[in-house]
Amino acid sequence: MILVVDVGNTNIVLGVYQGKQLLHDFRISTSRQSTVDEYGVLIHNLFQMSNITVSQIEGVIVSSVVPPLIRVVEEMCSKYIGKAPLIVGPGIKTGLNLRYENPREVGADRIVNAVAAIEQYGSPIIVVDFGTATTFDCIDKDRNYLGGVIVPGIGIATEALVQRASKLPRVELEKPKKVIGRNTVHAMQAGIVYGYAGQVDGLVKRIKAEMGTDNVKVIATGGLAELIASETESIEEIAPLLTLDGLRIIYERN
Repeated sequence: MILVVDVGNTNIVLGVYQGKQLLHDFRISTSRQSTVDEYGVLIHNLFQMSNITVSQIEGVIVSSVVPPLIRVVEEMCSKYIGKAPLIVGPGIKTGLNLRYENPREVGADRIVNAVAAIEQYGSPIIVVDFGTATTFDCIDKDRNYLGGVIVPGIGIATEALVQRASKLPRVELEKPKKVIGRNTVHAMQAGIVYGYAGQVDGLVKRIKAEMGTDNVKVIATGGLAELIASETESIEEIAPLLTLDGLRIIYERN
């Protein structure tokens, strides 16, 4: 078994694989204040609930977009799992040809998503990741990672709207029945859901034009993918565990 860990700004997602099969996956809140021991206890409890013993874990791989937590997670793995983790970063074998001006600027999660997308769906492909930020990653037919687009995530945009507009309430992120809201809550939900769906379609159209082909598969991943993808015209498939699969693939290549 191997443990894969994706440290995001909002959530940490973990998966336990046996070969290519994902046996268990977990999602916990990202806390920059939590210590090595606090994360260790949490992992221990998750393993215990799933009847996993630490001795079954043969290796660990970690990707992180939160630099202060890399050391914490690394130490936690060594102390509580007894394995020094493989960290996704410069020097690691991904099989991906990065055409970014400065490859070190590309988030580890975006690299991992691209690796999994190529492996599972082929190329050319566009990966839309609905996370803390919404990212679009573009891979051409020759499997070159061209770059992409980064926009404020749905949660960030919604929170900013509530904080800066005194009379607007916090709303549940769900799809309203109509675009024209007859009350404030429905109006905000329509703006969030249908607004982001329109944004995705608009950006995908421009990306395809720049890539010079319409024959590009578009897939979505991330915590809010299901909410938005169904309202778009461009997203063809949802791959909720794409990042975990990418980490497994990179672990095997190293």
